[in-house]
Amino acid sequence: MSDSTLSSRTVLVTGATSGIGYETARQLAERGATVLLHGRTAEDARAAADALIATAGIEADQLCTYAADFTHLDEVETLAHKVVAEHPHLDVLVNNAGMAAPERHTVTADGNEIAFQVNFLAHYLLTCLLEPALTSDPGGRVVNVSSSLHRTASISWADPNRARRYSRLAAYAQSQLALTVFAADPRVTAVSVHPGVCDTALLSLYAHEGVTPAEGAGHVVRLCDPTVEIVNGAYYDRAERVEPAPAAREDRTVKRLNRLADLLVGRTA
Repeated sequence: MSDSTLSSRTVLVTGATSGIGYETARQLAERGATVLLHGRTAEDARAAADALIATAGIEADQLCTYAADFTHLDEVETLAHKVVAEHPHLDVLVNNAGMAAPERHTVTADGNEIAFQVNFLAHYLLTCLLEPALTSDPGGRVVNVSSSLHRTASISWADPNRARRYSRLAAYAQSQLALTVFAADPRVTAVSVHPGVCDTALLSLYAHEGVTPAEGAGHVVRLCDPTVEIVNGAYYDRAERVEPAPAAREDRTVKRLNRLADLLVGRTA
């Protein structure tokens, strides 16, 4: 099954224990990549690896498991340091882990609205900390699994945690817009992709039926392939490159978001 363009690649997939993340990990490994599987707990990550070995015929030495609960930024930091130490050369980071915003406004121990932290801030922090590994060779790239709902969003600059006016849809959409804007950051080449409405845990936000996670994952995997040329900040709706929301094309917004994110994750420039 190995495909030469991915066989020497090392890819970290966040949220690789179910849905699109799991299918992305499977397809990458089937094409010969070394896949670093991230799960919320070590048990979840191990179970996903065991399932891939048992059902997809993946070689055990192609998979490495990592754990971090994205509702705790210190765990994200530990994850990043571990990955850099063990894989100083990382070809691709797939920022896929995500959650639907809860019905009630929920704040993490770090003080951030939970969906904004899990879907965006944790990935922002992870990407920044993995930058040395992603840029150790030219060609390193980041693929953000975003959503078409980013178009409905606005970033609430004065109240990013939406403490004053909370709606779960607005909170989720804001997290996806932030992730899409972040792809235009020049530090590491990155793109965003809306994998289509898939039958995963997030389906209820969109519709009653969706395509299989495997189909959605195919669009993510394609963007991991080094032979597929990408432009920094590009946004794909499934296989097609389309214009993202206007905010994702504004230099000013990218810089402003970086300042906000640095502040919220406790990074000092």
